Amino acid sequence: MNNVQGLDRFIRALVGVLALLLAYFWLGGVWQWVALGVGAVALATAALRFCPLYAVLGRRKAATPARGSGVMPLLAGAVLLAVAVGGAWASQMFSRKFFLEDFNAMNGFYKQTLFLTGKAEREKAVDQYEQLLPAYAAFQEKYTAWQPIALRSDPQFPVDLVKVSGMLLGVNDLVRAGDLQQAHLALEGVRPVFQEVFKRNGFSMLSVTLVDFHDAMELMLEAGNAKDAAKLQALYPQVNDKMTAVEAEASDADIQVIRQNLDALLKAAQDGQTDALPQRADQLKSSFVKVYLQRG
Repeated sequence: MNNVQGLDRFIRALVGVLALLLAYFWLGGVWQWVALGVGAVALATAALRFCPLYAVLGRRKAATPARGSGVMPLLAGAVLLAVAVGGAWASQMFSRKFFLEDFNAMNGFYKQTLFLTGKAEREKAVDQYEQLLPAYAAFQEKYTAWQPIALRSDPQFPVDLVKVSGMLLGVNDLVRAGDLQQAHLALEGVRPVFQEVFKRNGFSMLSVTLVDFHDAMELMLEAGNAKDAAKLQALYPQVNDKMTAVEAEASDADIQVIRQNLDALLKAAQDGQTDALPQRADQLKSSFVKVYLQRG
């Protein structure tokens, strides 16, 4: 006997779709199984139009839908399909994006440690190394328990995470009191491990550099929208370095438009054209988004 109809049925189906998207794209461990259970129950009760709990509570039959409402199931089905397809596409894209953001946040400490050991600046190298170790430990813990869909078919990835952890811990004595050049050479071995991870799983190094550039660019956009020319000029060297890294991976016409808009924003700040800064910032953002959506 049917006891689930109308809005109740649609909400159950929607909850089911969202729960399955969460389970498949975003969750791991116990919570993944919980979401799978919730999604399966919600979709089953919506499809069968029967809820055992309602039956236990005495609700034996749902209200009969009003005549002339045949278009509503079609509309509800279209909404559910849009949520499923759109949610899957967005989850795939954003899970990659968040992984790259987490990687770049951790990798910033690695790059600084590598640079400073190469320059034989021990005190600064130790400071960056002490930040690198917990940053990498958090990164490893998160992506051992859960992998974005782009990495899920790669059994080597968890092995590589352990390998890199050993490499980082292995230079502890060298960074703190030993031969910094030897530490530098040992740390160089980390880079190709992650490059292979990206290559195996369809990530390009352009994706990595674009996300790294984005985080710095956002600070310039904020300064531009606030018409803060002095702050914008102060931020430029950092953003320029990251843009140079992007150009090292690709330097086609679309990339060069980003460069032109970045430099145009700087020039407007240098020339004191404060009223033009928000427009220049929007142009920079638009050119970046075009490239990132296509190739990020």
